[in-house]
Amino acid sequence: MTENSYDVLVVGGGAAGLNAALMLGRARRRVVVVDGGAPRNAPAEHMHGFLTRDGLPPSELLKIGREELAGYGVEILDDQVGALEPGFTATLASDGRKLTARRVLFATGAHDDLPDIPGLRESWGTDAVTCPYCHGYEVRDLPLGVLGTEPASVEHALLVRQWSPDVVYFAHTAPPSEEDRARLDARGIKIVDGTVTAARREAGHLTGLELGARFVPRVALFIRTQTVAHDGLMRALGYEETDAMGKTNVPGVWAAGNVVDARATVIIAAAQGAAAAGALNHDLVAEDVRRAVDAFGGFTAEAERAAAAAR
Repeated sequence: MTENSYDVLVVGGGAAGLNAALMLGRARRRVVVVDGGAPRNAPAEHMHGFLTRDGLPPSELLKIGREELAGYGVEILDDQVGALEPGFTATLASDGRKLTARRVLFATGAHDDLPDIPGLRESWGTDAVTCPYCHGYEVRDLPLGVLGTEPASVEHALLVRQWSPDVVYFAHTAPPSEEDRARLDARGIKIVDGTVTAARREAGHLTGLELGARFVPRVALFIRTQTVAHDGLMRALGYEETDAMGKTNVPGVWAAGNVVDARATVIIAAAQGAAAAGALNHDLVAEDVRRAVDAFGGFTAEAERAAAAAR
């Protein structure tokens, strides 16, 4: 291979991308990871639900991951892929450098599109969160709120109730139906009607929500956000879907993590990256075998032995 050619280009260096690169590096593939450095969970102080890494800052996980990859010769570039041509030729955004790869694995992630409420973004990732499995235990038994942004927000409130008996459902833009009101009432979840106008913060922490002149104290707020996948480059190649192992409908293109699964927590994204990398390597092995057969002039006895050795 030439200096700028690789077996696999991994676009995105979060948990999914780094774990995919780890598997591929251990499979003795030449791998490059291009990472723009803006993970979805960057605002969070800690991550949870990851066995042996519970409570670790997300940035520390990525640091450890990068250090592990160095031992397998995986190259990491702090950059972005500005363009990707079929085949695959990637152009780096910073200097126009070209990289070629036999396969591409997208792990570009997603971001959360927050409601336009003053003060909310400043609380995002610390006092305002989406996943109770990730953050619920840390605010257990405290005054919690759930912001109504869509019909499924009621289910979110019923879930959050598992972590605290003091939960308020702020109807906001998703007022509950009569049936839902009965369900919320049955679980002791208070309902506050009206539009939330601001998230009040004091000394760097959320203290509650304002509804015009009314103020409702809360120490944490759970929100079902609109998740926006960073899939522009994939779509430009004709991406439509992935299978269970991360293989897309575009030949040679694979995907893992939040770019294809908004609900994937860190540990799930990492597992998806590992699974996709394993399947991708098998795809490369099959191609290596075909090339070996062609090089031996067809499926002769010698070619059969070469194919067996390639496995």
